[in-house]
Amino acid sequence: MFLTGYAVLAGAAERLVLGYDSFGNICGRKNTPIKGAPLSGQDMTNKKYVFFLNSCSLEMQSLKISSVSLCVSSCPQEQLNSLEDLQSFARNNGSYLCVYNLNISSYTLNPKAAELCPTLPVPPSKSFQLFNRCVPQNPECYSKYASALISMVNEMDVFHRTLSAILAGRDTVIGLSLLALAFSFILVLAFRFLRTLLVHTLIALVVFGLLFVSGVLWWLYYDYSNDPSTELETEKENVKFLLGYAIFSTIVTVVLITLTFVLRKRLQFTLQLFRIVAKIIGRIPFLLFQPLWTFLILTVFWFFWVAVLLSLGTAGTAHTTSGGQVEYRALSAICFMAWYHFIGLIWTSEFILACQQMTIAGAVVTCYFNRNKNSPPPHPILSSISVLFCYHLGTAVKGSFLIAILRIPRVVLSYLHNILKQKESACTKCLLKGGFCCFWCQESGLTYFNQHAYTTTTINGTDFCTSAKDAVFILAKNSAKLASITCVGDFILFLGKVFVVCFTVFGGLMAFNYHRELQAWVVPLLLVGFFAYVMSHCFLSVFEVTADAMFLCFAVDMETNDGSAEKPYFVDQELLTFVSQSNRLTEGQKHRNMRPFQDNEDGTELQPMV
Repeated sequence: MFLTGYAVLAGAAERLVLGYDSFGNICGRKNTPIKGAPLSGQDMTNKKYVFFLNSCSLEMQSLKISSVSLCVSSCPQEQLNSLEDLQSFARNNGSYLCVYNLNISSYTLNPKAAELCPTLPVPPSKSFQLFNRCVPQNPECYSKYASALISMVNEMDVFHRTLSAILAGRDTVIGLSLLALAFSFILVLAFRFLRTLLVHTLIALVVFGLLFVSGVLWWLYYDYSNDPSTELETEKENVKFLLGYAIFSTIVTVVLITLTFVLRKRLQFTLQLFRIVAKIIGRIPFLLFQPLWTFLILTVFWFFWVAVLLSLGTAGTAHTTSGGQVEYRALSAICFMAWYHFIGLIWTSEFILACQQMTIAGAVVTCYFNRNKNSPPPHPILSSISVLFCYHLGTAVKGSFLIAILRIPRVVLSYLHNILKQKESACTKCLLKGGFCCFWCQESGLTYFNQHAYTTTTINGTDFCTSAKDAVFILAKNSAKLASITCVGDFILFLGKVFVVCFTVFGGLMAFNYHRELQAWVVPLLLVGFFAYVMSHCFLSVFEVTADAMFLCFAVDMETNDGSAEKPYFVDQELLTFVSQSNRLTEGQKHRNMRPFQDNEDGTELQPMV
């Protein structure tokens, strides 16, 4: 809260993209007066462009251009050779190119007009989108102006260059985020009515998208690296980021294509798994609408987070200089506060997603442990939400904090390392048996661990640490069997997330490359990719969490019941048959009836609850 309040009070995000004049006025908005600056506090709503009085001989002095700058409503399209031309331009276009306190009628009469008006002749210019500057089009003036601008951008730190790029491409970022939302919603509907043809179509689209995006990234890297006009530091950063993106995309493409080829024989079981999950969702149809609420909350938070980030980027104090001019001095600790703010983005986003996971898990647990399968309990989602807010918010906070801590510094704590090590051994067995699903299990190990901790909390009502211990105890006994069932389904869902990210990033590459004047666009593109992944995860996690919660309930059912008349199982026949068939495929067993994971003394077979 302190960081938010400080950023809002001390920052003015518009200065980054709208620009400001030499008197402390931000162009394109109404300003408040600054003490000691008589020309500050003016209404610049209709004056959106920054115009320099001496645009043909600019000099840089400590990240500041020496020439006086003004906010104007339009840039001169033709050369102005005299004060009469300046006066005529002001009357015809409403754009005043002289200092504000000089009346238009005094342009040709005031003896100090030569000092208060631009150096003559004024070259023709047009606006530059990234910084809203009037850029001279005269070749000689443009060369000097571009040299000063390049020096200014290169001396800016990466943080402020990135913020400028985000603000300049904000419309494109919003448009791409809406595109990711549309893709995610379509995929949710598609997975609800999953068929064999749809799975093969999805796999084909993902493979095509990965190959195409990788090819585009390598082509853009070649195009940018061989462009002789690359002078700005932001353009050099684009080349470096493009190389990193291209290498990463190529590696991901090769790995995913290999896994898709290896796991192709288990697609039929994946379809059966999704049919069972769809049956559970059919009993709780409002589960499909849960991601919409999560998305709305995430959207509000992201807008708030970006607003605070932009305010941080402009946080500083205004200092008046001689002649009533104003300069802003940024604080040196801003970059450290920005990193703290970034951690808050990861933590809060994961917390919101954790609340969704616990809501879905709670509803699934309620339906699974209901004896009458044909009569589900009333309002399971509302009941799960009320339990979450009354008892389990601390669990969601702890789980999301672990993800934030372990993802950002890449420091794996010893306790979680031991937990994931047990899961790794189960995956190794799966790999030796020809499953290859362990690769995906390892990659999503932390999320897998947290989801089961959340589900155990909804089953037992215990805190996060106790639930994590119980989940590890149960999964350690049964992970070799359950991992072979869930990993292929999780992999297909992951391909769905890759599909959303891949085609959203492709749209971003085309949009940002088309508007090359935006300069620093690789970091906004990374932000778009992050938003696209979170959106797709938000929607597709309904199926993922439902499946994981269902199988954990199954494992708990096997541990606490023995199939006798006194303690019958809760599992239904369809789920029992699916688990039995999947384990026979994995282990090579020939028997049809599945027995409990632990040998019972009386030899009671697992009997489904009818």
